[in-house]
Amino acid sequence: MCQEELKELFKKNKALLNGHFKLSSGLHSNTYFQSALILQHPKESSKLALKLADKVRKDDIAVEVVVSPAIGGIIIGHEIGRVLNVRAVFAERVDGELLLRRSFTIDKQERVLVVEDVITTGLSTREVINTIKSIGAEVVGVVSLVDRSAGKVDFGVPRFSLLNFEVKNYKEENCPMCKAGNAIDKPGSRK
Repeated sequence: MCQEELKELFKKNKALLNGHFKLSSGLHSNTYFQSALILQHPKESSKLALKLADKVRKDDIAVEVVVSPAIGGIIIGHEIGRVLNVRAVFAERVDGELLLRRSFTIDKQERVLVVEDVITTGLSTREVINTIKSIGAEVVGVVSLVDRSAGKVDFGVPRFSLLNFEVKNYKEENCPMCKAGNAIDKPGSRK
């Protein structure tokens, strides 16, 4: 699947939105990727996970567990875990911090792949990486369906995305849509 095909898949599923959005990062944008509208279809989720897992395998990265930030990364993380035949767990926000809960554990010697649906600033991904490192486990890579930074965010490990798409983001005080008085939508999961 090439980048244009994935972009078309987002459009077909009404998952590539245009408007005025406040992202989970707090930044504003005129473009929003609502990957849940694609991932609700198991056939599509499976196909996308296979493509991402192929990138990990091609780079010969050994993975023992997948960790995703809740809520956006859970479905694709689970699917990639299934394809790679490894456990798939998720971190969720507790008092503003992404932590492992629900009796999920990661051993110090395990090799962890962080899986995200969409990366903008990399904040959630970095939080998951820090949680994993605090346990003493090794992060061996980061994968995402979409990278809104077009590869500009560096996590210090190999990284793969199916769609690298640079999208303009604005701080609220510099947002042209706010200055124009456009109504804002906040579809992300972080409040």
